[in-house]
Amino acid sequence: MAQAKPTVKLTYADYCNTPDDERWELLNGELMMAPSPTSIHQAVSRRLFLLLNRFVEDRELGTVFYAPLDVVLSDVSVVQPDLLFVSNARMHILTQVNIQGAPDLVVEILSPSTASRDWRTKMDLYAEHGVEEYWVVDPDGQRIWVMARADATLADVANYGPADTLTSPVLPGFTADLSEVFRRSLSGQDK
Repeated sequence: MAQAKPTVKLTYADYCNTPDDERWELLNGELMMAPSPTSIHQAVSRRLFLLLNRFVEDRELGTVFYAPLDVVLSDVSVVQPDLLFVSNARMHILTQVNIQGAPDLVVEILSPSTASRDWRTKMDLYAEHGVEEYWVVDPDGQRIWVMARADATLADVANYGPADTLTSPVLPGFTADLSEVFRRSLSGQDK
């Protein structure tokens, strides 16, 4: 009778030894390569960052960051969300090297190779470690799902399309016109 080999969980120390010229994440002790984003992914990320950053800076609410930046959730889970917001109340989690703990808001922009990770593994990690709000952005389908903390989970708050205006439970007063976030020229290329 064959016995299952015990799985070895990698740690933050192992993660620190990955090549600098590649993007990696450590999810529950498993090292995962993060592929380079597409041009549409980057355009949507840039537009969301500019909207979030302007809102947060104008009101002096905290700081908005974009990938790549390590968010160390635990010794076996290190993620690089596409965008994240850390409120003034949680500034103690910022270090010169990375973020040590859960941001208030995390935004993941789907790509075909990472979609299941973003919807399952990472959403579970964000819920487990105390992220207050999580956005999942589908640039191809032009949708954004907003989830907010409900007890120990992240529960669906809203599902927005290109004709909608997104709002945020963590950032009261923030709005994003998604027709602008998802705009493309007739050829399908980014404007």
